[in-house]
Amino acid sequence: MTPLVTHMTAALPRILDDLAALVGRESPSADLDAVARSADVVAELGTARLGVRPERIVIEGRTHLRWRLGDAPSRVLLLGHHDTVWPIGSLARRPFSVDGGVVRGPGCFDMKAGLVMAFHAVAALPDPSGVTVLVTGDEELGSPTSRWLVEEEASDCAAALVLEASADGGALKTGRKGVSLYEVRVHGRAAHAGLEPERGVNATVELAHQVLAVNGLPDPRRGTSVTPTVLTSGSTTNTVPGSGRFAVDVRVRDAAEQSRVDRAMHALRPVLPDARVEITGGPNRPPLEPHASATLFARAVVLADRLGLPEPVGVAVGGASDGNFTAGVGTPTLDGLGAVGGGAHADDEHVIVAELPRRGALLAALADDLLADPPPRTGARDAAGPARTLEGDRS
Repeated sequence: MTPLVTHMTAALPRILDDLAALVGRESPSADLDAVARSADVVAELGTARLGVRPERIVIEGRTHLRWRLGDAPSRVLLLGHHDTVWPIGSLARRPFSVDGGVVRGPGCFDMKAGLVMAFHAVAALPDPSGVTVLVTGDEELGSPTSRWLVEEEASDCAAALVLEASADGGALKTGRKGVSLYEVRVHGRAAHAGLEPERGVNATVELAHQVLAVNGLPDPRRGTSVTPTVLTSGSTTNTVPGSGRFAVDVRVRDAAEQSRVDRAMHALRPVLPDARVEITGGPNRPPLEPHASATLFARAVVLADRLGLPEPVGVAVGGASDGNFTAGVGTPTLDGLGAVGGGAHADDEHVIVAELPRRGALLAALADDLLADPPPRTGARDAAGPARTLEGDRS
């Protein structure tokens, strides 16, 4: 083993202790007090490993943490989140455990192991000056309060390393689809369904027309999905529905498709006479296109070889992360550098213990390499529009 891999392997007991502490503090995104308590634990562990206390940034009650290390300008951003999808009480049902080389517990894979790896990787750097570690507390909600913070930090850095969990088999995430979220509201006219239905304008029927129109917008050849999801209409069974609505989830590989679908959504028009259609929402996260990660992935391949690690594999995935935001402001971004395992958001969530020191070594080597030789910015711009205006991806 190389010295860095040896160092991270020796640190494995401390890595597991830190992960136990983080998993042991439940942090469902919607529970502001729980997220604040979790931030206390993250801050304590990060301070112990990095030797510096973080800035505590509370926005609309949501708690985020930022470490800016050394006196040099920020050049490398390590990005993660400490909130999870698991409600309070999940830990009692699925307690933290390490058994047979596998860690289990709510939030261990997505993505508390990634945070622990970040702290230990930065602690292993000979000089971490120029590294920023940003840990947000609302990513699982779509980053409604932290998006601007992520974009601001990324704009000042030459590279963003995202500690989200790996793809299947430990693959790095070299592309992510962009996300748009819409609500289609239909305004009709209520009437008695038995006495005088002809006086009504049936919102359910208009919704059916609109759902079919939206269902015609995907382009599978370009990887574009446009999916009508939750739908509600009417109030009682004997009333012509006077209003209704449905949600639409859009996933795209490139900015051009995101713009095409956005134009088509806002061009929807009512079919029934006297019905009215209202469209709200729009792009939430720009796509992380492959060109944004190509340079960093190539470096990761070279560094893995130097460390004696298997050659990394890169894949594009449909889910979004805060890496979409960093790529959207033109910062080279590599995602999926966190834990190897599986079961994100599911009862079988787990982390492979043996991979923790290897991934930590790769992360440390990549950060050190980028500090010494920062890459050029990609020049990409955020197709999703201004920050802090759109909410809602839960992927």
